[in-house]
Amino acid sequence: MANWLQKQWLRFTLWHILLIPLSWVFGIITTVRKWLYKNGWLKSVRLSVPVVIIGNINVGGTGKTPLVIWLAEQLQLAGYKPGIISRGYGGNAKQVTEVTASSNPFEVGDEPVLIAIRTSCPVFVSANRVEAGLALLATYPACNIIISDDGLQHYRLQRDVEIIVCDSVKGFGNSALLPAGPLRESKNRLKTVDAVVSNGGIVNNELLLAVNPIEMQLESTAFYNALDNRIKSDVQTFLHQKVLAIAGIGNPGRFFNQLRLLGLDFQSRAYSDHYAFKVEDFEDVEADIVVMTEKDAIKCRSFARANFWVLPVNAVIKNDLLAIILNKLNKLRT
Repeated sequence: MANWLQKQWLRFTLWHILLIPLSWVFGIITTVRKWLYKNGWLKSVRLSVPVVIIGNINVGGTGKTPLVIWLAEQLQLAGYKPGIISRGYGGNAKQVTEVTASSNPFEVGDEPVLIAIRTSCPVFVSANRVEAGLALLATYPACNIIISDDGLQHYRLQRDVEIIVCDSVKGFGNSALLPAGPLRESKNRLKTVDAVVSNGGIVNNELLLAVNPIEMQLESTAFYNALDNRIKSDVQTFLHQKVLAIAGIGNPGRFFNQLRLLGLDFQSRAYSDHYAFKVEDFEDVEADIVVMTEKDAIKCRSFARANFWVLPVNAVIKNDLLAIILNKLNKLRT
């Protein structure tokens, strides 16, 4: 269903005529809601430490998680002690929950577990970002900055730095608001944030060029075995074997293209973002090797096989995004 909607949102068709009025209503509601928070008619909460929001205006994944990991690492190098909060999308936790490297992704979400593994930072999830932030700071009072994975539209949580991530391949679809299009807010929102990050090469988009986006590339490292991440392998090992690539992420095509650029020949299976993999999904697999993303591997931990391999990626920022963030944070101290 999610994939079908994403395809429908790439263009306008006759049935969109019925949805456009609903998009106008949605736009009015979101604009009024934002105004009410901005002017104090709805209560917002400021945490005791600065808050950096990394979000998007699209429905679906745009590559926020690698940027969250990158920023957490960079802030640690700069002397900060970050904590990270998230909605925990895909999980079923009903209350504020701390996430560790061994947490169940079906309870707290796959991305928070990956973030906890990669950053070693405190991570808390809740649909209420304010409660997640308060719980994190109460448990880890040494934390002096909060990174929110998503939550751009969660205006109850006051923020000091806002970063929007855009997918250079998917773009903004037909640029319409929900439900006629994929946007939670209009593209004008890009002009109000501290930085816009383009996941992938910056496309010839007039609005993106107008806001001077910062380019982010996801660069892969060596494959590691899903049963033991100490076992590494390069792509040469898989070149003459039957390979199946799976991806349950926001843009599976990006992962598959990355494998092709490495020279890998493979069959592929694309699933919806945050797909809950189960052992039955692999019963009919006859491939010698199964390769997957780190986010997907987390959900396969309980039934991983010796021929499951993971390709991790790291965010590489082409411009000095860190300087923008640190300059903003330094101004808060004065």
